[in-house]
Amino acid sequence: MRKTLPTKGRGRDELMAELKALKGNDTDWQHGRAPLYVFRGIPGTYEIGRDAFVEYFTENALGAKRAFNSIKRMEDDVVGFGLDLFHAPEGAVGTFTTGGTESIFLAVKTCRDWSRRQRKDKQHRGNLVMPVTAHPAFDKAAQIMDLEVRRVPHGPDFRADPKAMEAAIDADTILLVGSAPNFSFGTIDPIAALGELAQKRGVWLHVDACVGGYVAPFVKKIGYPIPDFDFAVPGVMSISADLHKFGFCPKPASTVFYRDQDKHSAQAFVFEGWPNGRYATETFAGTRAGGGVAASWATMNFLGVEGYCETAKRLMAMRDGFVSAIESIPGLHIWGKPDLTIVAIGSNDVDIHRVAEELAGKGWLPGLLREPKALHMMMSLIHEDSRATYVADLKAAIATVKASSGEKAKIAVTY
Repeated sequence: MRKTLPTKGRGRDELMAELKALKGNDTDWQHGRAPLYVFRGIPGTYEIGRDAFVEYFTENALGAKRAFNSIKRMEDDVVGFGLDLFHAPEGAVGTFTTGGTESIFLAVKTCRDWSRRQRKDKQHRGNLVMPVTAHPAFDKAAQIMDLEVRRVPHGPDFRADPKAMEAAIDADTILLVGSAPNFSFGTIDPIAALGELAQKRGVWLHVDACVGGYVAPFVKKIGYPIPDFDFAVPGVMSISADLHKFGFCPKPASTVFYRDQDKHSAQAFVFEGWPNGRYATETFAGTRAGGGVAASWATMNFLGVEGYCETAKRLMAMRDGFVSAIESIPGLHIWGKPDLTIVAIGSNDVDIHRVAEELAGKGWLPGLLREPKALHMMMSLIHEDSRATYVADLKAAIATVKASSGEKAKIAVTY
């Protein structure tokens, strides 16, 4: 139904009350009932991010170089933190973006333009080779830029299969993709093997660490066996990593990094043909929220290495407890061996999608996988206190499904 703008403005108290009321039918994410979309770290993280965002509520990061030098300084600091975390060599470069999709888009665009420069062919239509588990943002970028995408099956361990990827490479391949971790199963692809393949075939390797980039280094630091996935691996040319996921920064905030300035130079958009003179941006977005930059800077400085390590300890203890509880339920199992806090729950003896429908009836927003069928969760500290309730409701849902005599699931598998 079409709405019309009120003739007379409404009062603040009335509007705030309505905003709170509008949330009444939202998923109760504060108590861990949403398996994605929202992230929460250790106490104090949310508040510093919120307050810093509000401090820069009006400033536009598009004007960072001309009007808001403080934003430029904070962007440089945040990018520097990322370069250090990801073992970037001297001369590596990064950009602050609005999210993982933009970071991936920029990496694909940069690789395309750099590759065309190397081939001396401004019209070359390259292709991207990636496992089926790679994020759809690569397909979105390829569709916009008229590039071909070649998705290949993952291996039996739910990680990228380098042999399958090599078989898909041809003379027009410009980009290989690995994930750290992939969103579907939470497994980190064999980036070292993909790096060797990239060097052997002379192809750019991008690591999508949008999910795990800002937590995996600290999980490794506290003793978990996280494989190398960043610029420490020869062959990795670019990395995308989201601050607003497990960096625990407010949205919108992400980063993209390149091994050297030569590759990064293909990222910028520059235009002169209008009355206002030179227009140059490194990002896809023009106007960007200054609050996102300030909040990321404040959050990262607030946490520091110790805060991120403390967060990592709690996250992994929660993950381990959750996996143990799931695996203790007869007929359930975890697909693959997740490296971080994403889990995909499968079943040998019930339709897990019917179980999801029952959980939805109990107020849980189900995350789902289609192939293989699974319940899917990407957990942050929001889920710490809800584990016992979730497991109890899961057991009850399984019992209901077993008693329902073969009723088929109607739930749609959507992100």
